[in-house]
Amino acid sequence: MRLISVNVGTPREVEWSGRTVRTAFFKQPVDGPRFVRRLGVEGDQQADLVGHGGEHRAVFVYQQSSYRHWEAFLGRQPMAPGSFGENFTVEGVPDEEVCIGDRYRIGQALFEVSQPRVTCFKVGMGLGEPRMPALLYEHGRPGFYLRVLEEGQVQAGDRIELVARGAEQMTVREISALLYLPGHSEERLRRALGVPALPEGWRGSFQALLEQGDRRGNPGLTSAAATGAVAWTGLRHFRVAEIQDETPTVRALELEPLDGQPLPGYAAGQYVTVSLPGQDGEPLLRSYSLSSAGGARRWRISVKREPSGRAGEVIHRRLAVGEVVPLGAPRGKFTVPDDERPIVFLGAGIGVTPLLAMLDGLARSPDAREVWWIYSARSAGEVPHARETQALLAQLGARTLVHYTREAGRRMTARELRELGPPLDAHFMLCGPDGFMEDMTAGLVSDGVAPGRIHRESFATTRSGGDRSVHVPDGPEGPGPAISFARSGLTVRWDPTRYTSLLELAEACDVPVTWSCRTGACHLCESAVIAGQVEYAPAPLDAPAEGNALLCCSVPSRELALDI
Repeated sequence: MRLISVNVGTPREVEWSGRTVRTAFFKQPVDGPRFVRRLGVEGDQQADLVGHGGEHRAVFVYQQSSYRHWEAFLGRQPMAPGSFGENFTVEGVPDEEVCIGDRYRIGQALFEVSQPRVTCFKVGMGLGEPRMPALLYEHGRPGFYLRVLEEGQVQAGDRIELVARGAEQMTVREISALLYLPGHSEERLRRALGVPALPEGWRGSFQALLEQGDRRGNPGLTSAAATGAVAWTGLRHFRVAEIQDETPTVRALELEPLDGQPLPGYAAGQYVTVSLPGQDGEPLLRSYSLSSAGGARRWRISVKREPSGRAGEVIHRRLAVGEVVPLGAPRGKFTVPDDERPIVFLGAGIGVTPLLAMLDGLARSPDAREVWWIYSARSAGEVPHARETQALLAQLGARTLVHYTREAGRRMTARELRELGPPLDAHFMLCGPDGFMEDMTAGLVSDGVAPGRIHRESFATTRSGGDRSVHVPDGPEGPGPAISFARSGLTVRWDPTRYTSLLELAEACDVPVTWSCRTGACHLCESAVIAGQVEYAPAPLDAPAEGNALLCCSVPSRELALDI
């Protein structure tokens, strides 16, 4: 076993698929010794410190036998060391033999194998083969990272000496497959959790897989798969049973199922997707929070009419009692955390709706936790469900602060929140305009509130940062089925000549979607399908959760509504 090459690289910008990507993927061999410190090889840098670098990913290793494999599989000429973005190109330490926790001495330094590589689109970009992120997992050749236990110099030609074997002796290939490929056996998951060298992120992923049982999906890769099964698929028809104007701009609809069957329970704070009749014949799909804790007979949504909102216009001016509207099943993870910490509700405007449902749910339950209610509106006459809210707050004995911007002449500030003195160990449930939530979040974090206890809900139609609204793609309308991005309030037609995946369509519309691999491996783009079906090309390595789709490798097979 020996070190064939030491490779380093620094961030640079490259053009890829019509965009500029900043990356340090491209590595070059170096001559002579290089000092390896706790966070990496001298002269090497990372462009993305979220996905790369750090103590557990200090040095990336790739083996010569895998080079030979890919050269044969891809029909390539011999590739230079560093082609896979690795710091160490090695001989004699393959993924199918090296175990997590193994310790190796190379030159003057001592290393511990910490985790398999987590690949992204950049390995495909660098090698000119878009399928590579998925192929690395599928072929069991991801490579692995080293943690630096003792700093020191290394150089090409150094012997690699095995010093100690890792606990449980689970190989890099086995650990990688356990997370990314089907077949998450309980016995192997428990063994993996017994590997002390495995970083907390990987351990959390395996714990999530262990807890999900036999349900389809991979919560180890995405929280989108951890959501419980929805009550129904597609759209179910409801009748408008009652309409109540709460304020001049907010109308509440009581909805009951047309089939007369009892309604399932849902978690207070969840939302439904409503299909409304559009003027051009295309349905308008919009997502609205359920504004009460619900019952077996009726559900309620409360909708604000915005100046340019087509759906709000339909609800306020055209929808009447007795009309039928299709609804998707309740969805969403913006719900009251299941522990005993205090709850601070922090809302503004129509953002009151999911918070009111949570307040209602707490009032109906034996939950005796401390409750705070902090809410901002333009004026007292523009607070929807004001009497109901006051009654619930009185029942719960909540501490309250209501701020009227028209009276104060300004928005509520983080300073006022701080002066009120809510408990910093509480859960903070935020819903309102994005600017309000950004200001409140920044204030809470600066006051020492853990980010994991700040929970937010948003149905905004701008990208993160507010740089551009969602929009119809440039160019002529496509000939394919209608694709609705329900949370973004946008419906467009599919064009198979312009897009190879739903992810590409979402990007063309500036609909915010998280992604990394673009080949059906990482599951970051996993999204809920409200109605319709997708087809895969290529098939994902592991199936998404029931009712979800991976946007990066799927196309619509008919009209489709997505929960983004």
